[in-house]
Amino acid sequence: MRITTKNLSKRFNREWIFKDLNYQFNSPGTYAITGPNGSGKSTLLQVLWGQMVPSVGSIIYDSEHQEITQTDFFKHVTIATPYMDLIDEFSLHEMVKFHFSFKEIQDNKSVEEVIDLLELNHARDKAISNFSSGMRQRLKLGLAFYSKCSALFLDEPTTNLDRKAIEWYCKHLAQIPAETLIFIASNQEHEYPTHAHKIDILAYKKGY
Repeated sequence: MRITTKNLSKRFNREWIFKDLNYQFNSPGTYAITGPNGSGKSTLLQVLWGQMVPSVGSIIYDSEHQEITQTDFFKHVTIATPYMDLIDEFSLHEMVKFHFSFKEIQDNKSVEEVIDLLELNHARDKAISNFSSGMRQRLKLGLAFYSKCSALFLDEPTTNLDRKAIEWYCKHLAQIPAETLIFIASNQEHEYPTHAHKIDILAYKKGY
C-alpha cells in the first residue's frame, strides 16, 4: 500500500490546520503524526483515510502499482479512535461478531479467539453501554488490530487505558503484519515504536 499526498492542505475558516504536505507513505512502514493537543493530528488522519475532504491538494492511493479510487479505499482501511462510536445495545460478543461480518479477521481467527485476545472474556455477554471507558478503548483497538487490512489508522490509541492495558496495546501493536501501513497520531512516545517515521504537524502549519 502507498499513499502519496500532493500539496495536501486543510483549513477551517481562515485557519490552516496543515498546509502543503507533500509526502509518500509506503508499506511496510509506521508513521507517527506528532504534535500537541489541538494541533490537527486527528484532522490529518481523517483527510488521509478519506473521511474529510482537503481544502487544497490531492491524495493518490495505490497498491501493487494499481491505483485505488477514493471511494474504494475504505475497503482497505481499519480505524480506531477515542471518538469512534460503538453500538451500546450490543454485548461484546455481538459487537465483535457484527464488526467481522464486514471485515475479514486476521489469520482466520474465530470470534471467540478475538475475545480471548481482547482479554475481556469476563465481559463476553455484557452490554457495551456498561463498559468502562478503558474497556471501550481496548475493544476499539482490538477490532482494528485483528481486522485484515492494508492501512491501519490509530488516533491517540492509549486514551483511557491503564498501565496494564497500555502493555497489552504495545504487545499487540508489535504483532501487526509487517506489510501493513500504520499511522499513529500521538503526542505520547509510548504509543508508537522507536523506528516509526515522525511527522511533526507543526512543520506544516503556515499561511495564517
